[in-house]
Amino acid sequence: MEADIRIKGKVHFIGIGGCSMNGLAQILKSRGFEVDGSDSATSPFTERLAEVGIPVKIGHSALNVEGCDTVIYSAAIKPDNPERVRAKELGIPQIERSVALGLISEGYDEVIGISGCHGKTTITSMLALIAEEGGLDATVHVGGMVDFLHGGIRLGSRELFVTEACEYVESFLTLHPTVVLINNIDDDHLDYFRDIDHITDAFRKFIRRMPEDGLLIGCTDDIRVRGLLKEYGGRELTYGLDTAFDPDYYPVNESYDELGCPSFDLMRRNECLGRITLHVPGRHNMLDAVAAAAVALSHGTKFTIVAGALSHFHSVKRRFEYYGERGGVRIFHDYAHHPAEIRAALDCGMRTPHERMFIVFQCNSYTRAKTLFTGAVDCFEGATKVLVPDIYPGREKDDGSVHARDMVDAINAVTDNAKYIPTFEQINDYLMENARPGDIVITLGSGDVYKRTNLFCE
Repeated sequence: MEADIRIKGKVHFIGIGGCSMNGLAQILKSRGFEVDGSDSATSPFTERLAEVGIPVKIGHSALNVEGCDTVIYSAAIKPDNPERVRAKELGIPQIERSVALGLISEGYDEVIGISGCHGKTTITSMLALIAEEGGLDATVHVGGMVDFLHGGIRLGSRELFVTEACEYVESFLTLHPTVVLINNIDDDHLDYFRDIDHITDAFRKFIRRMPEDGLLIGCTDDIRVRGLLKEYGGRELTYGLDTAFDPDYYPVNESYDELGCPSFDLMRRNECLGRITLHVPGRHNMLDAVAAAAVALSHGTKFTIVAGALSHFHSVKRRFEYYGERGGVRIFHDYAHHPAEIRAALDCGMRTPHERMFIVFQCNSYTRAKTLFTGAVDCFEGATKVLVPDIYPGREKDDGSVHARDMVDAINAVTDNAKYIPTFEQINDYLMENARPGDIVITLGSGDVYKRTNLFCE
């Protein structure tokens, strides 16, 4: 980041309806900046921006940047966008979203970066609810739609900033954290990272961005996080589910209700702090709750506030979210697009009462398909049938090196429960013919699989 880059004057956001962008716009407005923006379509985020008085123009036009002093753009906005082209002609400084997030973070006394390849949105959202219910006095920036926030931002203290810190293209290295939480390190985003060592080194660099008195909070369940904790010579705090690794915070006496939602006693170094009951399913949500509790308690929040807030927490949009029912068949969706996330989603499904479990999984990247779903694919164990449509290209072009059939072959080599069905129309027909009352359907993926399969529930 160039030292002389600063956000100044009237700020125009290109792609303001993005998960992170809308929150940054609201933070700047709260600081007294004049803010507006543009996006290609309306969304719940753009609707929220209108509610808080931030003008949004739908459609991109060179005229939109006239009169502004700073342009902030998301990674999806390319240099040939008419607004970026006009801003360049006018000499208006342009700042990429992650750089803007880093600049904004400089304005806080303490910055908590919630990182990890999985779970960071949930942990950050849990901390936002703890703040809402009287815990942390913090501004919280979440990379997702959170119902109780009506968006992805909780505006609060100018002293404490809690933000989701994304590892993709090492964008979190623009942040200035005083506290770093790492939930896990996994082999994801291999269209950018060379391998797992490259990914681990990115997290190592993130830790090094803390000051000498910074605090590293790490999950001891993860072998690579344990390695970074061992390397780190400063203050640290740990949490996990497996007590064999001696975490500071951990759950005991766990139980599950009929929907697979856990209750547990939270321990802090052999001291029982009390019982927490969640209304989100699965052990991965229990781990995320322990992580959020560790952050909040270490920053002075009372346990009763933590437990109360977590008991009121419901899933972030597209995290094992219930979408409806047709003919006695219930449908859920989860953003999961990595084997570890898929295992967590299926764990939720297994804990949800059902006769049979149908999975619809669309991979959103040819790179991800090749690197994660053509080897030993064991993450679909427990599903009755896994329906796999053609790969969604996302940012990539099809070079012919991988096909959805290759993924199906890899799944069947381990669990023998996958079926290639090219289109969503055919998938919906299959479900209409085969799913019966008492069954559940879970759609998985980061694309629009939940919309296109949801036709089944109309």
